[in-house]
Amino acid sequence: MRLIAPILIIAVVILGLNSVFIVGVTEHALKFRLGEVVRDDYQPGLHFKAPFINNVRKFDKRLITQDLPPEQMNTAEQKFVEVDYYVKWQISDPRRFYTATTGGDFNIARARLSQLIRNDLRAEFSRRTLSEVVSEQRRDMMAELKRRADDRMGNFGIDVLDVRIKKIELTDEVLGSVFNRMETQRTEFANELRSLGRERSEEIRAEADREVRVLLAEAERDAARIRGEGDARSTEIYAAAFERDPEFYAFLRSLEAYSRSFDSGRDMLLLDAGSDFFRYFDRKQ
Repeated sequence: MRLIAPILIIAVVILGLNSVFIVGVTEHALKFRLGEVVRDDYQPGLHFKAPFINNVRKFDKRLITQDLPPEQMNTAEQKFVEVDYYVKWQISDPRRFYTATTGGDFNIARARLSQLIRNDLRAEFSRRTLSEVVSEQRRDMMAELKRRADDRMGNFGIDVLDVRIKKIELTDEVLGSVFNRMETQRTEFANELRSLGRERSEEIRAEADREVRVLLAEAERDAARIRGEGDARSTEIYAAAFERDPEFYAFLRSLEAYSRSFDSGRDMLLLDAGSDFFRYFDRKQ
């Protein structure tokens, strides 16, 4: 009798422990009856079950970050890049997740999701150039990948919350191509600058030549004007002298003629002594 009481107490405790279960705030719970799911809508707290008839399976409802292995993707211009990316997801329907993954196997869910994202990502890269996948278009591409994955993984009881590219690395071949293109562009830019410099130099030289011609023309014009003014003034002086003393004016002009005729010192003129040219050499006059 003494042994029966402890055994009964132990049995009651075991039955009690097998009759309750606790669902945490970060958990989904499925209740089974003889291997068949009978309930999947438990809220956090304490719940009851039939011992040895019902069993409970719990799944984490928190956000799962799945890092996917880097993949080589081919762009629209046939350039290979290495893409490192990840996906964030969580279980939204534990019953469907349990059924689709053959008993709640997370590896099956991860493999299926990885395959979907990888195939869609390859398709997106193949439609875009390298510059497009690293530009603002990448945001739209990620949103489209997330939408597609979320639609198709709904059958697994999974919500896909984010698909994100961590980094895109160029392969050695592409890096060489990029560097060559950059070098070509810089060479073309340098040649363009040199060409513009030569054109500008020629323009400056032509402008300077034009200004020199203008200055020379203005100088010649001013010189001609000054000579004209001097000649006019000289003519006025001669005219005034002629009016004041015609005989002296004639004498002065003769002296100028003598000077111009014998300025070299070796000139010889054969003229009649009675010529009017020598009239001022005649002492009688």
